[in-house]
Amino acid sequence: MIAGSALALAFPKVGATWLAPFGAAAIFWIWQSHASYRRAAALGFLAGFIFFAISFSWFGTTVGAYLGNFASAVIVLPAALEALAFVAAALLAVTAYRFAPPALAPLAAAAGFALAEWGRSVGVMGAPFGQIGYTQVDTPLRSLGAYIGSYGLTWVVCALGAYLADAFIARTTKRLLGFLGILVVALAPAWWFWPARSYPAPSVRVAAIQGNIAQSLKWTPQAFTYSLDRYVKLTQEATTAHPAIIALPETAIATALNEAPDIISTFAHISKNAHSTIIVGSLEALGTRAYNALYVFSPEGGLQAVYQKRQLVPFAEAIPGDAFLHWVPKLDELASHFSHGHVNAVIPTPSLSFAPIICWESAFADLVDAQVRGGAQLLIISTDDAWFGTSAGPYQHAQIAQMRAIEEGSWVLRAASTGVSGIIAPDGHYTHRTDLDREAIVIGRVGPPVGSIFARIGPTRIAMLLAALYVAAIGLGAFLRLQRLRRGGA
Repeated sequence: MIAGSALALAFPKVGATWLAPFGAAAIFWIWQSHASYRRAAALGFLAGFIFFAISFSWFGTTVGAYLGNFASAVIVLPAALEALAFVAAALLAVTAYRFAPPALAPLAAAAGFALAEWGRSVGVMGAPFGQIGYTQVDTPLRSLGAYIGSYGLTWVVCALGAYLADAFIARTTKRLLGFLGILVVALAPAWWFWPARSYPAPSVRVAAIQGNIAQSLKWTPQAFTYSLDRYVKLTQEATTAHPAIIALPETAIATALNEAPDIISTFAHISKNAHSTIIVGSLEALGTRAYNALYVFSPEGGLQAVYQKRQLVPFAEAIPGDAFLHWVPKLDELASHFSHGHVNAVIPTPSLSFAPIICWESAFADLVDAQVRGGAQLLIISTDDAWFGTSAGPYQHAQIAQMRAIEEGSWVLRAASTGVSGIIAPDGHYTHRTDLDREAIVIGRVGPPVGSIFARIGPTRIAMLLAALYVAAIGLGAFLRLQRLRRGGA
C-alpha cells in the first residue's frame, strides 16, 4: 500500500514529486526481497492496483453519474487491468535480481518496469496516464527527457528507487553512491547541451480559447446556441490581439460542423477578417461514420483541413470488441461510437506548420512524434477536460503536455474547455497558464522548435534500447556464472 500510494501522490493534484523514487524504492524492495515469482507478482498487482486506483480516481467524475450503482467500475476495472503492467514488471525484476550481476540488477529491474510501462501505453487499449517519468517535468531531471523521453525518465527514477532498495537490503551504499555519481555526471552535459535551455525569443503570436462550458450543459440542445455564441464572441475578442493562430477546445461546437454551413461561414469570415488560422473542435459526420475532429480555417477565409482524431478513448469514444461486450450494463449508452482517423496530420500556416492533437492523443508519445517527424513545428492540443471537473485529471493531462514539449523540443499551444489552457515552452514550463473553471483567452507567443535527440530517436527506439539493456544485463550475468562454473570445474 505504501509503495502504490507514494507513487500516486507524486502526481498532481498532490504533486509530491520527491516521493516518486521512494515509492519506487518500496516496490523494488518488495521484488528484491521476495524471490518467488508468484509472491512478487501478487504484491506487484496489489501495489499497481492501489497506484492506479488513486491515479485514475478522476475517471469517475461526471461519468459516474451516468452509471449509478456501477460507478465504481469506472475506476476499479481500469485499475485492475493496468495493474497487470506491475505484474509484468515484477516478473522482469525478479528475473533481473536472479540472473543479472548484483551491481547491474537494479538497472535491469528498472528497465523492466519502464518496458512494462511502455507496453501498457501503446496500441488501441493503451492508457498512457500515470507514467512515472511525467512527475519529473519540473525537476532538474527534465533535461534528460529531451534525450530519453518519458519512458527513459521512468527508468532513471525507478533505477534510483531500485538502488535505494538495494542499499537497504545489502546494508551498503556503495552501489547507490556509484549510481548517483553516474547520474550527476550524465546530468551535467545533458543540461549544458540541451537545446531548450536557451531557446530563441518567440515571435509568433497565438491564442487559446477557454469557453468554460460545464459538461452537464455542453451536450444539451438548449445550451447549444449559448455555447456557440460564447465561442464566437471569445474568438472575435481574441482577434483584436492579431494572433496568427487561434485554437478552440475539443468539440467546442457540439455538432457535426460539416452539416452546419452557417457556422462554417461564421468562422471562415472571422479567420479572413483577422487573417488568422483558426482551429475549431467539433464533430464530422460522413455517412454512417462520425469523427471527433478539428476544423482548420485558413487566413484566406476557407476551410483548409479537417483533422480526424486517431486515438480514441476506449470504452468512452469507441468500444474495442463491442460485438463481444454488448452484455455489459449501460456500456452502449455511455460510450460514443466514433471512427478512427488514420492520418498523422501536419497542417501548414503562413507562420508555422502545426500538429493537430485532440485530447487523449497528447498522452501518446508515438503519435506526437510521428507528426513532428512529418514536419510539425508547433504542437496544438485541443482538449475537453471538463469531463473531470476540478479533480486531478486536468492537472495530470496538463503535465503530460509539458513532457511532450520537452521530448520534441517544441512549443505547445493548449486549448482546454474548462482548463488548463496555456502555452508551453520547449523546456517544459508554462509561459501562460489558466486556472480551472473560468472563461479565458490566452494570448502569447510561440516560436520554431529547437529540436531534441529524442525527436530523432523516438519512443519506440527508446523502448528497444531499454530492452537491449535488460537483455545485456541478464546475458552478462549468465556469462559470468558460466565462467565461474568453468573455473570451479577446472
